[in-house]
Amino acid sequence: MTSQFASPHATTEHVETAGLRVNGALYRLVNDDILPGTGVDGTLFWRGFAALVAEFAPANRELLERRDVLQAQIDAWHRARRGQEFDRGEYRDFLTRIGYLVAEEAPAAIATAGVDEEIAQMAGPQLVVPVSNARFALNAANARWGSLYDALYGSDAIPRDGDAPSQAGLDMARAREVMARGRHFLDAHFPLADGSYQRASGFCLINGQLRVIIEGGHAAALADPADYIVASGSLPPAVPDDFYARLARIAASIGARIVLDTSGPAL
Repeated sequence: MTSQFASPHATTEHVETAGLRVNGALYRLVNDDILPGTGVDGTLFWRGFAALVAEFAPANRELLERRDVLQAQIDAWHRARRGQEFDRGEYRDFLTRIGYLVAEEAPAAIATAGVDEEIAQMAGPQLVVPVSNARFALNAANARWGSLYDALYGSDAIPRDGDAPSQAGLDMARAREVMARGRHFLDAHFPLADGSYQRASGFCLINGQLRVIIEGGHAAALADPADYIVASGSLPPAVPDDFYARLARIAASIGARIVLDTSGPAL
């Protein structure tokens, strides 16, 4: 091992840097592909990483040793009862006694700051995906906030021609039909003060108000800027049967419009 501040030098399979022996491929990936453009110096990165390893490696080794002990105890328990009927209660007591199962902790509050309101305050599906894969990222956004285009493309709301199966990859003809149908729906139910969604190229917020960017750069407002509440889907367990009725009354009390999707059979 070299000293923490020694200059890195290559060996046959590894690179020694900051007191660490790093796989050569990983070392080159970090230095040549990941760090450039981040403003982080390679030498400082490896020194910082070495400091983290020195701080947490002992605790990590202890946890791995503890895992081995637990696994050995569990294996021995099962071997001693080979051929016997499984007793769920006895097994749970055993796992609790050896420390594999522990008492549930009290609820804790997290004080993380700077989190988007949509994530911190609004309940909904959240998918963790690699941002480098555009399709995965789009699926995650659709799952979180919903997508008119995705709903039209992936369902039978727009019938397919004949009995032909859907083709692999993106069906461009269907995609164009989806865009036309989706924009017609927006024009019909959320009309703009001037312009049409047929010529829309983007969306933005200006002073907290939704604006639709029309080709040429014009930011069009909604013809009726009142708030909208959109509701769809079956109610989850434990939600009162009159939930949508209550929601409609609340919307009326604040001057908002409610759009309730009741098309198709109940889910």
